[in-house]
Order: sequence, then C-alpha cells, then structure tokens
Amino acid sequence: MKKVAPGVALCIVLALAAVAIAELPWTKTNLRFSPLLIVILLGMAIGSFISLPIVLKDGIAYCQKPVLRLGVALLGIKLSLMKIVEIGGSALTIIVVVTIIGFFLAVLLGRMVGLGKKPTLLLATGGSICGASAIVAADTVIKGENKDAAVSLAVITLWGTVGIFVYPALVHLTPHAFGVFCGATLHEVAQVVAAAGQSQEVATVTKLARVCLLAPTIIGLGWYMRRIGDGGEGTEKATLVPWFLWAFLAMATLRTSAPSLGIESQAKWFGDLIVPLVLSVGMAGVGLQTKLREVVQAGWKPIVVGLLQWVGMAILTIGLIAWLMPQ
Repeated sequence: MKKVAPGVALCIVLALAAVAIAELPWTKTNLRFSPLLIVILLGMAIGSFISLPIVLKDGIAYCQKPVLRLGVALLGIKLSLMKIVEIGGSALTIIVVVTIIGFFLAVLLGRMVGLGKKPTLLLATGGSICGASAIVAADTVIKGENKDAAVSLAVITLWGTVGIFVYPALVHLTPHAFGVFCGATLHEVAQVVAAAGQSQEVATVTKLARVCLLAPTIIGLGWYMRRIGDGGEGTEKATLVPWFLWAFLAMATLRTSAPSLGIESQAKWFGDLIVPLVLSVGMAGVGLQTKLREVVQAGWKPIVVGLLQWVGMAILTIGLIAWLMPQ
C-alpha cells in the first residue's frame, strides 16, 4: 500500500475538491456540473501543465482501475427497483425502446463519421443510459484511451446542459409525460432534475429506470469486446460478467430492501455522498493521465454524434409518448 499511497492521496484530495465545488450554490445554479466532470477537468489541468513526480504514478493508476470499478459497483445503492415499477408499463416501454435505439443510433453515427470504435461505444453508452456513470462503467470493459472518456464526458455534459434550458421552453406535455420525457432523454440526474421542474419526481425515477439497463449493457459490451479481442490486455481471459456488476446488482437489491430493513435514510446518504466521492477518486486517476491537447485533437466528430443521438432520442420519445401516453 505504501507504493500507491501518494497517488491515491492526491486523487482523494482532487475528489473532495470536486465534490465541494459541485455542491456550491453557484455551481448548482449556473453550471450544474457533476463531481465526475469537475474532477476530470481538475486532473487534466494538473496533468497537462505540471510534471507529476514518478512516486505518484502507481497510486494514480490504482485509482483509475480498482477504485473506479468499486465506484461503479456502489452505484447500485442509488437504484430502488420498487420505485421504478411505480411509473407504469408505458413509461418503462418508452425507456427501454429509446435507450436501445439511442445506443445503436450513436454506433451508426460514429461509424458514418469515422469516430472510432471505442470512443463511439463510450458516447453511445453515456448518451443512452446515464451519462458520466455509464461512461465510467463502459470504459472498464472497453478500455479506451484516457482522452476517450474525457471527451465523452464533455460531450454529454454539453448537450445535457443545453437540454436544461431548451426542454421547458420547447416541450409542452402533461407533468407526468414531461417527467418521463426528461428522464428518458437527458444524460445526468442533475440535468434531469433541473429541467423537469415540478415533474422532477417522475423524471428522477424514469432516469433511474434507465440506470437499470446499465448492467445488461456492460455485460453486452464485455461480451462484444471479448469476442473481437479488442479490449486491451487480458481481454480474452476476462470473465463475461465482471465482479463489479455482480456487486452493482447486490447493492441495487439492498437499496430495494432498505425500507423493510429500516435503513432507507442510511442507504440514501451512502448513495448521495459516498458513491459520488468514490467515483470521483477513480475519475481523478483518469483525468491526471489525460492531456488537454489530446481532448482538443478529438475535433468535431464526437460533438456531432452526441448531438444527433440526443436529438434522435428526444424525437423518438415524443412520438412514443403521443402513442402510448395520450395527453
């Protein structure tokens, strides 16, 4: 542990700073950036302009892999399956259809513009499921370059933030339908809550229903990367269902059972405070190994793919709402 301690300590400091910045009233009101985006920006700024001592290298790499996977596993504690059932069959149908089509739309668009397989898959997962958390989870099996995760995070944050302001002005639905629309198409939970207004309860549960699709998506990606032998070192020998997905499902089961166990408030506290912190520590490791110039060099392709995926999902969702949830 002595070998990784200095780098881990730096990542923890950056994670704490990112969580604190994300909780500032000004940040919540004006930026609505998640701690994951903030910490990767902090890490990139440091890694791009400061030559880090070699003693930090092992700890930073440790945060980027085992700690990040632990964060994905703990993410399940935010998922109550009982609440998801309450939004109704029509809403759940919309979520599944839009998520699946949104994923493959991004894959198709990425191929059309020549974006590259791994960055395309990261964008497809982040845009269709749950933003930054999905990108983090997907990257554990896709194993793209550090800049791929950073670019994907920036793109989903950009268009999700635009959606906060565009949705209330352009989309006019019943409160329940508007909540489903926001939850089915926006990228981050914070963006969903900000855009949904009075419909935020339905929107948040709809968003969490999308998170349910994270586990089968990661399993599918793992199978695909293993099949083509393009997931980095050890891909061929990797298990089809990584340990952190089993842990994710176990944590979701615990959260679902929390009311009957009398630990609902503790589970919510853990999900709201500890999980973002652990994920931020892992993402600090990614940021510290990503150079700003690498992100800039990604160019216009991921931005366009992210935009067209988002717009396509929004149009499809409105059509399905009109069909399955008549106003």
